[in-house]
Amino acid sequence: MLATMNDTNTTTSLAEQPEEKEKHFLLGLALAAGRGFWSVLRAGERLLRQPRLAWEYSVLESGSEAEIEAHALKIAVTNVKHCIEPRLLLNGQEKLVLCAGVRNFREPWARDFGFATFGLMALGEVQVVRDCLEAFLLYQRVSGQFPVKLHSTNVVERYLHSLLKRQQPIDKPLRPKYLTAHRTISLDGNSLLVIAALHYAELTDDYDFIQTHWDGLCRAITWLEEHARGEDGLLYQGAYTDWADSVGRTGRILYTNVLYWKAVSGLAEASVRLADAETQQFWQDKAARLHAAIQEHFWREEQGYFITSDQFHNLSSSGNTLAVAWGLASEAQSHAILDAMERIGMADPVPTQVVSYGYRRRDVAVENHLARIPHYHTNAAWLWLGGWHTIALARMGRQAEAEELLRRMSKAIVQDGVVHEVYGKDGRYLSTFLYTSEAPLTWNASMVIYAFSVCKERMFTFNKRR
Repeated sequence: MLATMNDTNTTTSLAEQPEEKEKHFLLGLALAAGRGFWSVLRAGERLLRQPRLAWEYSVLESGSEAEIEAHALKIAVTNVKHCIEPRLLLNGQEKLVLCAGVRNFREPWARDFGFATFGLMALGEVQVVRDCLEAFLLYQRVSGQFPVKLHSTNVVERYLHSLLKRQQPIDKPLRPKYLTAHRTISLDGNSLLVIAALHYAELTDDYDFIQTHWDGLCRAITWLEEHARGEDGLLYQGAYTDWADSVGRTGRILYTNVLYWKAVSGLAEASVRLADAETQQFWQDKAARLHAAIQEHFWREEQGYFITSDQFHNLSSSGNTLAVAWGLASEAQSHAILDAMERIGMADPVPTQVVSYGYRRRDVAVENHLARIPHYHTNAAWLWLGGWHTIALARMGRQAEAEELLRRMSKAIVQDGVVHEVYGKDGRYLSTFLYTSEAPLTWNASMVIYAFSVCKERMFTFNKRR
């Protein structure tokens, strides 16, 4: 009898265990949900405590051509200076950096900053160039890879702050990110930071800076060399990795390799001051081989321009205008490229359209189709491209055409009172239900400033430290 009762009690106890486990599970779930709710609530409160985004748009309704251009330049300068700010790094240092934008991109990007350096130096913003270079060099990996960007917020935080029109917080230290939003490795940032450092040294004669960071700059090229295939030494890239990162173009891409050549050429020039004869010869030979390889692989005499890649034979304005502006293209090639761009109307109405004709639907990222901006990196126009297009025209002595592009860029800027990220064929900035052009975009604004400084020095009368 006793044995039977014990067996019964044991059976009852075992039967109650699943119910107890279920109760504990539900209790734990409720507590976790409660903690999650309060975490979300606190995060929401912190977000709403952030100051509202406030931007003064300096629209000019009418004026003479000279007044419109002067006002556009003033807007561009104001946009750039507004996005310069001190930020903490992980080691506790504070550096001046140039953020790519205000609403979505309040953070320094290697690509954006690399190009923006030209405008910053034209403004005399030497300290921010040096500081920002040092920040990227601090986070350079031993392999030589530079971060794609330095950031202190994640994509969800940035989206919510933008949606609710709040300023992004900047209290946390900047940390490096080495992969793109597509989880890919980007190559152009490495070249651009080398180019930026050498441009800084050329204008300031601060070759002690280059000497201090010579190893890092050389390692940046060594890392790029790992992405070269074949005897020609040209870089191969994956899909969605260069500046046109909504397009799945792979292999040897003109834009990426023109930047690579420019970075190597810059090191060859700097090595005359900083290195022994053997090192000088190494960089000079490498630059010459890359120049020859780009000419052989990309130039198409019958079309009068450098093609984008083996897969895409369109005229991409990025690689072609840089080839002209930096002297990679011969005089005859330069005029042929500029003639082709004029014939196609790539600077009409806003300079300058990304490519001469678009890519296949399947080559454009799904998110761009969903946002109704599949033309973002095709027939849309970017003012940084307009800047290099203008400089290329000026370099080839086509001053009247260069000034016409300055007028068109100025008109686009003053109609909105800010330098936008990207413009459509109707001359207005791109905006859909799911996407609105970033404003300001300092990459564009800086290149507008540089184009003015190169082509219209007589107009560039602003106090450089204003």
